[in-house]
Amino acid sequence: MVSTKSVAKFAVMALVMASMAACTSKPKPVIEPTPAPAPEPAPQPVPQPPVAEAPLPGIVPGSQQDFVVNVGDRVYFDTDSSDIRSDAQGILAAQAAWLVRYPQVNIRIEGNADERGTREYNFALGARRAQAVSDFLAGKGVAASRISTISYGKESPIDNGSGEDAWAKNRNAHTTLTSGAQ
Repeated sequence: MVSTKSVAKFAVMALVMASMAACTSKPKPVIEPTPAPAPEPAPQPVPQPPVAEAPLPGIVPGSQQDFVVNVGDRVYFDTDSSDIRSDAQGILAAQAAWLVRYPQVNIRIEGNADERGTREYNFALGARRAQAVSDFLAGKGVAASRISTISYGKESPIDNGSGEDAWAKNRNAHTTLTSGAQ
């Protein structure tokens, strides 16, 4: 990219050289200045994907309802595991994007387990699940200072039944907005 100062300096030098050539006894060839290259176009900003403000009527952007309905507030785990499943990664990535968009919002990750196993084991498992979600969100740009974790173990089931369907629902981490939401 050529600046206007460079073009001006070049023009002055060409004028001086042409003047010196006129004063000499022998005619010297005139050196034609090389035309300045065309300026490069300014870089265009990278378009950002559109963000749905409120796809459903009555949902306030940045609210608890916006988070639950448009992002998702719960992810599920396999038995005896705190590994983030592939089906949970999309929800957690959406949670991270939402939280980055609303930096005033603080959250609590609540780790849960099914009814099987001892109370102590399930509290520890719930804590590992909450921490795994917290680490995932922090890895996607959410400040760790905005995230707290707690384990409810098997003490707060969302399905009181016994059997695989109930247990699958109760093996989860729930994200709750604690402050800063609209």
